[in-house]
Amino acid sequence: MAGTVYLVLRVLIVAALAVAAIVALTHWAVRNRRLNAFGAWPRFVRSFSDPLLHPIERRILRAGGNPQSAPLWLLGLVIAGGLLLLWLVEWAVGAVAALSVLSHAGPGAWALALARLLFFLLEIAIIVRVLSSWFGLGPFSRLVRPAFRLTDWIVVPLRRILPPMGPFDLSPLLAWVLLFWVAQPIVLGLLSRLLTPY
Repeated sequence: MAGTVYLVLRVLIVAALAVAAIVALTHWAVRNRRLNAFGAWPRFVRSFSDPLLHPIERRILRAGGNPQSAPLWLLGLVIAGGLLLLWLVEWAVGAVAALSVLSHAGPGAWALALARLLFFLLEIAIIVRVLSSWFGLGPFSRLVRPAFRLTDWIVVPLRRILPPMGPFDLSPLLAWVLLFWVAQPIVLGLLSRLLTPY
């Protein structure tokens, strides 16, 4: 069942990617005068792409960008959104399988699973924190505020210690390294030793 859902989802994402590529190529061809803007094909493409592109164009204009890049943004959003959706579905299937196994396990296995979940949430929060800075979303934005709150305890002290690197903030990267290359193996290893009966 999960394999079928995953396959259907992949087919839908590939179809959405094909449509976004057609929109981007058509807009490029019209801008470069390879196609007449009032021809049958460009009008057909605009009939279904304009409702998708207008919100993106407005957002680009508010950010001070060129609204003609909206088709490329649409293509990028489909790629990023598709990959994120596939990852979320795969994670959900894995989580259901893990819960099924944990339902027959003891408290030690639950403690280990909760520790893994905590590290997973911290990893996602750091990724969201970094990506939000690329899109100009700060710690006071409602969308990303939870990610900042989850990671401020480690990122803010590291930012005070690290020397400034111009526009680059390396503190989330260092936090990620400390959490997942240092702390996670130590914590999970200790929990495994403490909770596994000999």
